[in-house]
Amino acid sequence: MSKVEDGTERGNIPVREHPIGPFLRMDRMPHIWCPTCGIGIVVKCYATALQEAEVDPDKVTIVSGIGCTGRVAGYMKLDSFHTTHGRAIPFATGVKLGRPELLVTVFSGDGDLSGIGGNHLIHAARRNMDLLVILVNNFIYGMTGGQNAPTTPEGARTSTMPYGNFEPPFNLPHLVASCGATYVARWTCLHVRQLTKSIKEAIHRKGFRFIEVIAPCSTLYARLNKIGTGFDLMQFYHDSAEVRHDADTRDVAIRFQDAIICGNFVDEEKPTFLELMTNHYKKVLGDRYVPMPAEGGMIRGQD
Repeated sequence: MSKVEDGTERGNIPVREHPIGPFLRMDRMPHIWCPTCGIGIVVKCYATALQEAEVDPDKVTIVSGIGCTGRVAGYMKLDSFHTTHGRAIPFATGVKLGRPELLVTVFSGDGDLSGIGGNHLIHAARRNMDLLVILVNNFIYGMTGGQNAPTTPEGARTSTMPYGNFEPPFNLPHLVASCGATYVARWTCLHVRQLTKSIKEAIHRKGFRFIEVIAPCSTLYARLNKIGTGFDLMQFYHDSAEVRHDADTRDVAIRFQDAIICGNFVDEEKPTFLELMTNHYKKVLGDRYVPMPAEGGMIRGQD
């Protein structure tokens, strides 16, 4: 009988920890995501990026909203917050303002962040809040029954538009770029290496960083539109994705079963909200202004 890392014996087969095991709450496995769902791939890319960037896990906070992707906060072995629907970004904003030394990541879906949370999305980008936002886009509300989402392509069928969607969807990279985001990228779940590299790059940037990840939802989106399995969608990404770095975000809108433009679209430096606030109050108030210390929030009980 061979012993494994946790001291148990499993016959003659050695059991090794998964490469991203240290970043996962293994006591909560198995997860609730459907077979061939792409969210787990994005989690793997994020964890790998943290490892390669040599980020201290104690300096990382992950915030999620409601929905399939919202479950990420519950599965990652980091300081994590599973917030109310559409409120992941304002919650993360509060964390960042109170603990500016942390890497604060918002990890949620297209419905949560661009639907009910859309107002928070555009204003966080406008303010250049120092947040990393990873939005998993599967074009549908997956957890609540397959309703039409703000990203559902025109012509695609959902449970609330069974004859096809006639509403124009958001072009999310263009939306956040036009509002002021300093780093904007899009990849699919198939582009594992590129996505990992993009997340790693974004970790080392400051300001409002936004990465959209196109992911398969085989249970609802693919079934309702009769476009095959999750594997078929991954094959579609392989055949239809076009990498165009620095593309004009006005030209990267997604149409139903059409080309998906991927790449790093925006990468620039601008003062963050905290930098603007600190400089402004120093100028106006002088020595009366006491800025937030670099090591984080001032807790009265520890003064």
